[in-house]
Amino acid sequence: MSIQTARRMNQARRSFVREILKAAAKSEVISFAGGLPSNDLIPVAQVANAVQEILATEGAKALQYCTAEGHPALRQWVADQYRAAGLSVSPDQVLIISGSQQGFDLIGKVLLEPGDAIIVEDPTYIAALQSFGLFEPSMLAVPMDQEGIQMDSLRPVIHGAKLLYTMPSFQNPTGISYSAARRAEVTNLLRDTSVVLVEDDPYSLLSFDGRTIPPMASQLPDRTILLGTFSKFLAPGLRLGWICAPMELMEKLTIAKQALDLCSENLGQWVIHRLLSSPDFSSYLQTVRATYARNCRAMRAAVKRHLPDAQCTDPAGGMFVWLTLPPDVSALDLFHTAIEKGVAFVPGQAFFANGGGENTLRLNFTRCGPETIEDGIARLGAAYRSLACY
Repeated sequence: MSIQTARRMNQARRSFVREILKAAAKSEVISFAGGLPSNDLIPVAQVANAVQEILATEGAKALQYCTAEGHPALRQWVADQYRAAGLSVSPDQVLIISGSQQGFDLIGKVLLEPGDAIIVEDPTYIAALQSFGLFEPSMLAVPMDQEGIQMDSLRPVIHGAKLLYTMPSFQNPTGISYSAARRAEVTNLLRDTSVVLVEDDPYSLLSFDGRTIPPMASQLPDRTILLGTFSKFLAPGLRLGWICAPMELMEKLTIAKQALDLCSENLGQWVIHRLLSSPDFSSYLQTVRATYARNCRAMRAAVKRHLPDAQCTDPAGGMFVWLTLPPDVSALDLFHTAIEKGVAFVPGQAFFANGGGENTLRLNFTRCGPETIEDGIARLGAAYRSLACY
């Protein structure tokens, strides 16, 4: 007899990026596919020292369960960051979670019923589509332009939606950031609705110039859920992030968290707080930003040399650039040719909720230095030319 699985699994998406990473795992392949920080920048020695110091001073306390809400000092750090950016937040509004992606699951459990409409950017983050998709919503995809989500396409669908999921700073996959005017337009539009804004913000600390970007939540504090993560600028293996939400949602989010895993990994929370509290953290973050800015410049210059037919976004932070090829070029076909030449990327169609984007692709610039980027984009250009000739 076959095992009958839940209906929600019938439309569940596989992680397309994870499947591509398997193809890119060979040592000879230059991979621009993953959204991973540079191994060279992960503070291994500092983590090791922090673990030793914490175990010496806190002992079993750091190895015990903690509250579902998370380490109080770490929640305070998150609240302080938001206050500095212009959003008045209490630590009681912060819930430490096991990577920000767990936040999608908690939000879905607390807010979504089958058939509820979710508005997403088109294209948008693959994992958000995958996670929210398990709650069987209706996905309403709204296109992007260089200033953010397109208002003319958003207005007609906003009143029928439950959530608007956005990534306004250095968006994954495009690298686009919403302009100040577009952020205000979106929040003004939402103010007269019951739509909850989900503002996913994994990359704002990776602004190349170090400028603080005020969250959209500062303009709509009573109806915005913020998601953040320590993975992109510290250590993804510790799997820690946070939700910041209005108080009326926090109890329900905390109950959902308790039912899911009781609490997030306790020792890692102590370690992260120790790193964030270090006097060296500011200079460390500056190094990360400068390195990624250099890599991004190298990638855009290489694309211009080796793929002159492609349009390339110009991000001011984050981890990705987005390429748009001529309309008759399939990025999926290009991917297979590129793998043969030893370079990997993510075809863009995976980021579109309801199809499209066949001639687009995402490139990550954080994992490779300028020389490797030049080599990899040269290989990609060769793959493109061979595909065009064929």
